[in-house]
Amino acid sequence: MVSFFERLFFKPNFFDWVLILFLSPLSLFYAFVMLIRRVVTPKRSYAVPIISIGNLTVGGSGKTPFVIALASRYENVAIVSRGYGRQSKGLVEVSRNGKILTDVFNAGDEPMLMATSLKKASVIVSENRESAIDLALKQGAKILFLDDGFNRVNIKKFEILLFPERIRNYFTFPAGPFREFFFSKLFAHLNLYENRDFKRVVTVVEQTEKMLLVTAISNPERLEPFLPKGIVDKIYLEDHAYFNESVLKEKMLSTAATSLLVTQKDEVKMTGFKLPLSVMKLELQIQNKVLEKIDRYIGAYRDEK
Repeated sequence: MVSFFERLFFKPNFFDWVLILFLSPLSLFYAFVMLIRRVVTPKRSYAVPIISIGNLTVGGSGKTPFVIALASRYENVAIVSRGYGRQSKGLVEVSRNGKILTDVFNAGDEPMLMATSLKKASVIVSENRESAIDLALKQGAKILFLDDGFNRVNIKKFEILLFPERIRNYFTFPAGPFREFFFSKLFAHLNLYENRDFKRVVTVVEQTEKMLLVTAISNPERLEPFLPKGIVDKIYLEDHAYFNESVLKEKMLSTAATSLLVTQKDEVKMTGFKLPLSVMKLELQIQNKVLEKIDRYIGAYRDEK
């Protein structure tokens, strides 16, 4: 089912387009509801600048590495995330000033990756973003980053939207991958496109001769341009899914793999596994003009306050 929708959203074939057109009335209704919600909802202001990194499409677009790249440039930073895929509810402190306070099951894979990557920042997850923001401010945060925050329309913030290099289906859910009308990007301060405004640079650490690719990310085919040689098989799980060590061990034996090839997002869910890992380390290179615009917003916001 997951692979079907990923194909429908990201690589539709002729028969998929028939279904897309059939679903288009529902798609339009959903998009109008989301537009009305965005326009009429009052926004709450905060005493510190809030930078939101989001996307208009479901699935991955580089939000987590983008947050990491930005947050690493500042002091007294807190990151607020929903924590998709976590096995907890409510507000959870993942880290405080770089100190890890919980495990990946309570945090979620992406917040844990941010927490382990940022040695001075704080990471908080909560379904209620406002309560997480209030806690971050109480603890002294001077800059807040809102992970996947474009749909939080009741918060005043600097909106950054990330887009893939190529989009094939512009319909909104359920006919396509968009959460809102494509023109909703006009509500954002920055609309950034991969390989134009930012670029992924991937290196493989501990690469071996025969690797079994195992990943639980959305639209895993986007890894294809970065895959090294020596992959003997591929296992794609649902986004945010957790891994079974014994199952992976059996699969390694059956394929004669010498290591598991995983992303950093997958790696944080394999802590304690006694299996050899080859990790795809991702670094985001962001255009200086983009960074300068964010710096100016933060500086101007502080001057106003």
